[in-house]
Amino acid sequence: MEKKGSYITWVFFFLVAGHPAFCQDTATASARVDRNAIQIGQPIQVILEAIVPVGSSVQWFSLDSIAHFEFVEKDKLDSTDSSGWMILKQHLTITSFDSGSRVIPSLHLVIGKKQYATDSIRIEVSYSPFDPKQDYHDIKDIIEVENPYVKYIASAISLMTLISLILVFLFIRYAKKKKQPSEKQVFSSLSPFDEAVKALDALKKQNLPESGQVKLYYTRLNDILRLFVLRKLQISSMEKTNEELILQLRTLSLSPTQFSKLAQALRMSDYVKFAKYLPTQNDNEDNFGIIESSVQLLNEMHS
Repeated sequence: MEKKGSYITWVFFFLVAGHPAFCQDTATASARVDRNAIQIGQPIQVILEAIVPVGSSVQWFSLDSIAHFEFVEKDKLDSTDSSGWMILKQHLTITSFDSGSRVIPSLHLVIGKKQYATDSIRIEVSYSPFDPKQDYHDIKDIIEVENPYVKYIASAISLMTLISLILVFLFIRYAKKKKQPSEKQVFSSLSPFDEAVKALDALKKQNLPESGQVKLYYTRLNDILRLFVLRKLQISSMEKTNEELILQLRTLSLSPTQFSKLAQALRMSDYVKFAKYLPTQNDNEDNFGIIESSVQLLNEMHS
């Protein structure tokens, strides 16, 4: 009895679903994302999809701009036919540099003479997690306490001063000897751009990833960009974290695509440094190309 009822249900479905009026009323439009929470500058994949009867007139979504978001890449509209239906699909890559709770609004398209709308999508945009280990705390005031050994303080200070002077003398002497071989590099007569190009060429010839020195490769690639930014743009970059450097680079007139690629390359350097990701050879070549093209572009923009 249960099998007979199920058979009747399926027969009824196929009879009704094949009716033209039913087909026209069941066209759908949807939008979905691969993530609902990102850090500033990270990409979001958006998939727009519509299922319509074959031969329908379709006015696709208007994608000029989305408030609080920037387009990184727009793929071409793709269509496939299946049993009298046409499936339209488009992939977008967007990002946001405005922290907070942001919304991709409802998007509209017209199928025939009827308008369809997608659901709105909420995206949480945040900064990188705060590291409590970093020294950002205020210095507490000195609290005076009675010291029973106060009579020994003068002698202790004198002894510590003498030891400190000896240590400072030895440190300066050692530092001078250590810096002597790299003196030409510190006081390079090359322009910032020529120095960066020369350093990139030398790094490429060393083949560090192939010899298993992946961390050293990304460290030197990162340092080449930092030194170029310091010398060419007068931006203090050597003592900053990559996330702080990304925020500074955002003030430059880079296109959203170029900035997003550069930010991803710098984050890749951190992932490799802290053993969170083992890059492939393609990753190494792509990140080298991003740093190289960014140096070229920044040099042209500020010459």
